[in-house]
Amino acid sequence: MNDEILVLYYSRNGATASLANEVARGVARAAPMKARVRTVPSVSATTEAGEPDIPDTGAPYVQADDLEECAGLIIGSPTRFGNMAAPLKHFIDSLSGQWLSGTLAGKPGAVFTSTGSLHGGQETTLMSMMLPLLHHGMLIVGLTYTADDLLAETTSGGTPYGASHVSGSLGDNPLTDIEKKLARTLGERVARTAAKLGRPE
Repeated sequence: MNDEILVLYYSRNGATASLANEVARGVARAAPMKARVRTVPSVSATTEAGEPDIPDTGAPYVQADDLEECAGLIIGSPTRFGNMAAPLKHFIDSLSGQWLSGTLAGKPGAVFTSTGSLHGGQETTLMSMMLPLLHHGMLIVGLTYTADDLLAETTSGGTPYGASHVSGSLGDNPLTDIEKKLARTLGERVARTAAKLGRPE
């Protein structure tokens, strides 16, 4: 069984990237599982515009091999009008080959997001990212009220559908302690689920 969980995200101003790093720390708590952190390039309405082959900062761009080799997938995006951001959707829309071959079928999957405001569409964005994972035959992993203090502790980000963060209108709010905790818990839950499942048939 492969022992890596792919943590794949798009981040415009760094908030979703920070959340991805906490998710990856959670994966690492479930040794021998490890996190492989990747991002997607931006998209542009200008057809001549392009991204460098290697990002200037942050995680490398995702490749097809990352999906083939992962034991689980956790994807994250900022909210765009209650939906995932276009760069992540653009990448997901390119996965017809992986869908046909069942690359992700039977593997655990989870989602996380960041929004500018507390009521900025976190849960609908998380759901929008779950839908393609379900179409790929993935097993969705969320957070639980009983184990993860969602009911009593959360006054910022955090939902049963996945980890989340409230970045503020300027995108400059740091992750709260509970947001970090929930992101790490999500990563750990996916990693432990992948370890129990072993390699999908």
